[in-house]
Amino acid sequence: MPLGTAERPIELDGPVRKHYDLDPSGHFAMVESPDGLGDDPDGLIARVRDFFADRGQRVEWKTYDYDGPADLGARLAAAGFVREDDEALVLGAAEPLAQQELALPDGVVVRAADCFEDFARMRTMSETVWGETHAWVTDSLYPDWVARPESMDVVVVEESREGPVLCAARGEYDASSFVGLWGGSTLPGWRGRGLYRATLLHRARLGIERGKRHVRVDASPDSEPILTRLGLRRVATTTPYVFVPDVRSA
Repeated sequence: MPLGTAERPIELDGPVRKHYDLDPSGHFAMVESPDGLGDDPDGLIARVRDFFADRGQRVEWKTYDYDGPADLGARLAAAGFVREDDEALVLGAAEPLAQQELALPDGVVVRAADCFEDFARMRTMSETVWGETHAWVTDSLYPDWVARPESMDVVVVEESREGPVLCAARGEYDASSFVGLWGGSTLPGWRGRGLYRATLLHRARLGIERGKRHVRVDASPDSEPILTRLGLRRVATTTPYVFVPDVRSA
């Protein structure tokens, strides 16, 4: 049964939640199984894998250290999913975060993106940081933002609209009380100067404007110390397992 938007449904396959872009070329496809996998975990994993294989769509199965069965990661790996680095699931109240003072270098500002050019500059920054093509920023994320403006805010840090984006991140909204604080890339020469912190505070403020009372971050080891200093708390470890159809191994 579809639970999300027409463009990005959430479907239940037994206890599994599939949340994905209807366009298989989109950047987003995620699976979670907080209620376990029932009596036939391997069969259910294979069914979900084959669903995305048939669509030709990359998918991330996001696991948590409290998920069952206890050997879920090994079962996913056996089905062709590739384990990526652990992250910390970090939660907290939005209001104390939003009330903290923004501190940016002179001449630098943080704001919500509001046009295609912001996404184009953000793509350039992201490709510089990661050393690979990030066409999804302009080809998928931007159209999604246009089609569903109620679902996200994209935040950029810059010295001017004509110059490069120095740091960028996004906040995403659903029916819960949480704003999901995703992404967060900074140009190498600007790291350690409070830019990522500024995106966190600004996204918390934007979330409050939309009625969100809490924040959630899947934090890398680099980001977690920043978040804990801001008063957020690690509650679990999350490990992504990624399946890419054209490199599937049975």
